[in-house]
Amino acid sequence: MFAGHFSHRTPSKPAFILSERSSMNGSVINRSVLMLNQNYEPLTVCSAKRAIVLMFQGKAEVIANADGMKIRSVRKEYSLPSVVRLWTYVKVPHKRIMLTRKNILTRDNNQCQYCGTHKGPMTVDHIIPKTVGGKDTWENLVCSCARCNNKKGDRSPEYSGMKLLKRPYRPTFITFIQRNYRIDDPWKPYLFLDSKQFTTIT
Repeated sequence: MFAGHFSHRTPSKPAFILSERSSMNGSVINRSVLMLNQNYEPLTVCSAKRAIVLMFQGKAEVIANADGMKIRSVRKEYSLPSVVRLWTYVKVPHKRIMLTRKNILTRDNNQCQYCGTHKGPMTVDHIIPKTVGGKDTWENLVCSCARCNNKKGDRSPEYSGMKLLKRPYRPTFITFIQRNYRIDDPWKPYLFLDSKQFTTIT
C-alpha cells in the first residue's frame, strides 16, 4: 500500500529542495529509514533524505510513514517516510557481518557473558583459548569484563569454574539492524519483531 503523498512511480524534476532555514529539518532528513527490496526483504538502512530522493526519482515507494513527523520543502509539507520499498529488485550478495571487536560487543549488548555486568571496560574473550586451538570465530568469541577475563585466564570456562550466560552465535544482517538502529514500529514486521515484546529506543 502506498502510504505517502508522492506520485506513483513518476520521476520528478529536482524541484524538491529542503529548506535550510529549519534546523529541525536538518535533523529529520538524517533520520534512519528502513529500505526494503522489491520482495519486501530488508535491504539496508538509509537516511530519510536518501529515501526521499529515491521516491522522487520514481525508484521507491513509501510503505510506512514516521508517526506524526513532517518534512518541509520550499513550497510544500510531506510526511516523513519510515519504511520504503524499491520498485526494482536489487540482487545483492549474501550480507555477512564482519567479525570485529566492536561487532562482538554489539552482539552481546556490551554485557559480560560470564557475570552479566554492563559496567566497566569490556574486552573480547576466546572461550576456548588460542593456546589450545581456539579460533577467531563468532562461536568462540564473547564479550567479557576485565575481572572475568582475568579470572578465566588462559583456561576454558569449565576449568575456571565459569559458565556462559548464553551460547554465542553468528549474527544475521537483520540482527545487526535490530542492535544498531532505533527501531520504529513500522520496521518490526520486516525485522521479525513482535511489537509487544520489543521496546523502541528513545
